[in-house]
Parts: sequence; structure tokens; C-alpha cells
Amino acid sequence: MKLNELTIKVARKQLVNKEISSLALTQDCLLAIKKLDKKLHACLLIDEVGARRAAREADKRIAQGEKGSLLGIPFLVKDNIMTKGLRTTAASKILEDYVAPYDATVITRLKKAGAVLLGKTNLDEFAHGASTKYSAFGVTHNPWDTSRVAGGSSGGSAAAVAAHLCLFALGTDTGGSVRHPASFCGVVGLKPSYGLSSRFGLIAMTSSTDVPGILAKNSTDAATVLEVIAGRDERDATSLETKKISYLPQEATSSLQGLVIGVPKDSNASKEVEASFEHMKQEMKKHGAKFISISLPSIKYAVAAYYIITPSEVSSNLARFDGLRFGKRNTGSKKFNEAYEAVREAGFGGEVKRRIMLGTYCLSAGYYDAYYLRAQKVRTLIIDEFNAAFKKCDLIMTPTTPTSAFKKGAKKTPLSMYLEDQFLIPASFGGMPAISIPGSKKPLPTGIQFIAPFLEEKKLLQVASICEGLAIDRNAHPNV
Repeated sequence: MKLNELTIKVARKQLVNKEISSLALTQDCLLAIKKLDKKLHACLLIDEVGARRAAREADKRIAQGEKGSLLGIPFLVKDNIMTKGLRTTAASKILEDYVAPYDATVITRLKKAGAVLLGKTNLDEFAHGASTKYSAFGVTHNPWDTSRVAGGSSGGSAAAVAAHLCLFALGTDTGGSVRHPASFCGVVGLKPSYGLSSRFGLIAMTSSTDVPGILAKNSTDAATVLEVIAGRDERDATSLETKKISYLPQEATSSLQGLVIGVPKDSNASKEVEASFEHMKQEMKKHGAKFISISLPSIKYAVAAYYIITPSEVSSNLARFDGLRFGKRNTGSKKFNEAYEAVREAGFGGEVKRRIMLGTYCLSAGYYDAYYLRAQKVRTLIIDEFNAAFKKCDLIMTPTTPTSAFKKGAKKTPLSMYLEDQFLIPASFGGMPAISIPGSKKPLPTGIQFIAPFLEEKKLLQVASICEGLAIDRNAHPNV
């Protein structure tokens, strides 16, 4: 096995035993990127010099006897997360030359732990999308079938983990942007509870649901990363003061005895997704899980409500990109309004403009009550229904996505793309933790989503770890 194909746990054991070095591990990842990323376009920037320097420093720390769960482990990060001294574009022309002056808190914590930053991954522009087709720098291809998309908006991070370009990657999840590509690429995607991981240094999309998330090769690796990035941050007022706990699954536990899983009545998924979902249910029953049907009548309005609330927050958050404080300047116009319009017209892509216009309309006088306020009331109803459901069950289980990865260009309308989020938005609305694990891997990956009550990541990761071993063709590998 090549070093870049190792899991975090195995790599750390070999690093501690001096069987491998962080530099050798990093070199293997860099070689994999050079070999495969021309086919995948998962990465927007690779910092070879910085990565080797960080790997050598990690090797020194290991030689001095230092131990750490991520010490010497190479990773990639979605390009809407600030990385000091490196270009941070959010996959937008308006930030094409922007170099971050500081690290996001999650990056600061990973660097302190000794993790080795390799570079930045592709995404839909400003994280607005479910395929990376809206990236200003080109679409990311799925490692299982390069004629298909990798999902979004964290498609580059998911594809990179699936193709072993790194040992883990960071993404962001606003309405499913970690879980969606995890499903399409056959990896694990974890969205923590809102506020558990700091948003400081994220380029904001929807501030009320944005969460830094994790793409990993298995749930144990995801838990390892979560332990490092979780915790209160004074620079993020929405971050939570929580007790320091271990999220690592108990490997000796393989039973689901006594676990009650709630399944919503209607799934609206393809036959292949339903087949892997039903397989997982039956396997979980063999391990002691009990399933009950739950009613969440308001989730049918979740997509509509989300695409009112999200554009509304987007229109406010993107107002800062004016060519003066952020973004490219327009030197051809002397009047402020003309310069402002010219910068945004040239710098923003079509989907970003669509969401700004939708959001501005929904927040305008005469329409605020009819649209934005009503959407927030629907959001509250959905949260209340989930809270009621969790009184009857431990976790809720759904498909992650309605289908497996679709062909590039298959989704012709914005609405068809928005419907990709139908199983994902409810957990984001409630700030609840959710994870996608592979349900099957052949002929294309499909995902199973588990949703837990607020701050119940430990239970979520324990169940996910057990269920990973129940997937169809779980040992299959991508084709690239």
C-alpha cells in the first residue's frame, strides 16, 4: 500500500514507530496530486515548499518524543477557508489574487497539532452549488467516473480524499456541502453541530448554518480531526463552550443493541439509493438496531425555505466584495456606483448573482414578511419536529442524496440542482450534527446519512463507525 493510501490512525502508528516519516508521507501525497489531479481538478493551489517544511518540522517534533493525533498528517482544505500567506479565492474571479493575511481558527489548531497543509481544494463559487460546476476555475471530476461530478460545494475536498491525494480534508457545510460530495465520492463527510467548530476565517455564505466540516476515509479519522478543531473560540461569538471529550468510536463495540433509528416516511430517492439504504437497514437490524417510522411533515418545505433564507444572508455577506475592501478594483470608473457595479459584474458568476438578487428581493420592503419571515417560521417548525422525533429515537437515518453522482451538465436548471439538498438541509436548519457514510461503492457510491441530536457527535460517530463495515462493496476503490 502506498503511504498516501493510509488512514490517519495507521499512519500515526507508523510515524510513532519510526517506520515512516512525515516527509515521506507528504511526498507520496504530492506525487499523487501531480499524477492524478490533471484528471480530477480537485486542487486550486498546492504549496509544495510549505508542505515539505511543515513535514520536516513534524519529523523533528516526533524525534523529540512529541505525540499527537495529527502530528505529521498531510491534509487539504477547501478554498473558502483562510490560510495565511496563500491565495484564498472561494473559487471566484473577484478573489482570484487575494492572499489571506491570517489563518482560520480551524487551520491554526491543525497547524498547532502538527498537521501538514498541502494546499487548497476546488468548490462551487462562494460554496453556492452541489457539483463544483459553478467554480470560476473549472469543475472537479469524480474519481469513480471522471465523466461525472464530485458533488458540492466541497467537491474538491471529497474527490481529493477519495483519490488519496491527502489523508483528510476540510470542507464547509451550510446546507449539505460536506455530506453531498462525500456521498458522491464514497467517503465519510461529517457536519458537526453548529458552533462546535469555529467559523472564524471562513468566507461567510449563510452565517446561521455555516459549519467547518471534515472529509475523511472513515469515521475514526473524522473523529480524530474533530477532536483537534472543536472548541470555543473567542473570535467567533457563535462558537460553543463545551467540555473536552473524546469523539473516537469504541472499536470493541460492534453491537447496535438497543439503538432506535427513526426513518422519515417519504424518501423520494432513486432505486439504487433505495437498494443500498434498505441493505443498510437490514444489516443494522442483524446487529440489534430497531427502526421506527417518524413523521416530519414540514421537511417538504425545507428546500423552499432554505433557498429564501440562504440567498438573503448571501446578499448581506457578499456586500463586502466591492473592489475597495475586498476584490479586484475597477480603475476605469471614477464614480463609486459605476465602479461597484463593474467589479461585481465581472467578478461574480451567474449563480452568485442569482442568489444575491433573490436575497435582496426577499429582504426588501413589502416582501420581508411574505418571504423571509415566513421561511424562518418554517425553519422553526422543522426544528420542533426533529426535537419531537428525537424523543422517540436515538438517531434519524436517511439517504444522503437522491441519486448517485450525475453526469457533468445533466442538471439544466437551478431548481434541479437545489433539489440535491433535500435530505441535507433539515439538519443544517437545526444545527444538528450529521454524517454521510458510504452505503455502497459499486457501480457508483451512494451515501447513508445519520442525524443526531445537538452535540451528540460521540454517539453519531460510534454508530457510523459500526455501519461503515456493513456497506455494499465497502472495499472497492475509485477508477483513477
